[in-house]
Amino acid sequence: MLKAVIFDMDGVLIDSEPDHLRIHEKILESLGIQPSSLDHSKYIGVTSSYKWSDIKSKYDLDYSVDELVDINRRKYFEYITSKDTIIEAIPGVDKLVRDIYNGGLKLAVASSAPINVIETVIKYTGLEKYFDILVSGDYVKRSKPNPDIFLYASEKLQIKPEDCLVVEDSHNGSIAAKKAEMKCLGYKNVNSGNQDISAADLIVNSFNKVKLEDLKKLFME
Repeated sequence: MLKAVIFDMDGVLIDSEPDHLRIHEKILESLGIQPSSLDHSKYIGVTSSYKWSDIKSKYDLDYSVDELVDINRRKYFEYITSKDTIIEAIPGVDKLVRDIYNGGLKLAVASSAPINVIETVIKYTGLEKYFDILVSGDYVKRSKPNPDIFLYASEKLQIKPEDCLVVEDSHNGSIAAKKAEMKCLGYKNVNSGNQDISAADLIVNSFNKVKLEDLKKLFME
């Protein structure tokens, strides 16, 4: 039975991947790396530590992973807190969150982003009162596609994994959800690149088409 819904954030609650890509490319250029030499889409859904560890290894960078992560996070946080930046929920997802909340289910955000970014985004989108918990990828040892973050969220919600639904837009995230033995709603976000989310139990290209009853039906099959 569906008892809790766990939302990813980037590319699900907000359409942030183009912003992440722009900042990521600027950092790469400052390090003397051609942005086109990397496939950014494979890093969607993973923690910044995982991403920069992989890049450091690939290019034998002098910076430590912690330094690279700090640079990336600082620049992105400066961007989202800038007075010129407008953070809005993806069309339809705010209504879906409210419907789930009004349906008496528990809600969580489980994102690879640092907690200060998650808290800022949820506040700016006006969704903070609906979520029971916010979970950062920093809270667990292993990044998506490992299931750790979703299992951590279900534990904190005190809901069994088999009674949880994950909403994801990435290949890494959808695989992590299934490894956690949770149902998965896959959101096909064109700005998240060509993500293979075929592992999801239901795939949509608009949240406006999703109703709470559709999600509940996934647990009746």
